[in-house]
This record gives sequence, structure tokens and C-alpha cells, in this order.
Amino acid sequence: MAIDWLGFGYAGAIIMGGLMGYKRKGSVMSLIAGLLFGSVSAYGAYKVSSEPSDVAVSLLASGALAVVMGIRFKNSKKLMPAGFMAGMRICSSVKLAILPLV
Repeated sequence: MAIDWLGFGYAGAIIMGGLMGYKRKGSVMSLIAGLLFGSVSAYGAYKVSSEPSDVAVSLLASGALAVVMGIRFKNSKKLMPAGFMAGMRICSSVKLAILPLV
């Protein structure tokens, strides 16, 4: 069983982003979203670790966050955090979409 370290790192980054948003700006919504999507992404990484072709949960979480952060980037025009996170989500989604084909 190969562990999806990249997926777990990605989930950790989401959780840390939510915690930082809460600590810096007092945004409870960032905290909730970070914990929720980070947990879903960690579960998805666990599923990919146990069955490499089972990417549905990870792909769903990554795709949803790519859309949300892409919209935030479009509206704010700020690279951090929205633009960076949207790019990271797109890369993760592409990796997950290609993974079952390899």
C-alpha cells in the first residue's frame, strides 16, 4: 500500500490555511471551510492510499475548492491566498484525473 503523501500534504495545507485565516482575520468561515475541506481531502488521500484508482472523493474536494478559490481570485485579483490556492487545486485535480490512467 503506497501512501499518498502529496494528498495528505495538500490536506494539511488546506487545514493550515483555514487556521491562518481565523488567526489573522478572525474569519470563522475560513476556519470551518479549512477544517471541512481539509478533512474531506485527508479522507480522499486515505482512500487513494488504500486503492490508487479510488480518486472520487479527492477529485470532488479538489475540484470544488478550485472553483471557489478561482472565483475569489477573479473577484479580488490577489495572488495570495486565492490565486495560489486555486492554482494548487487545479494541479491537484489534474494529478488525480491522470492518476487512474497511469
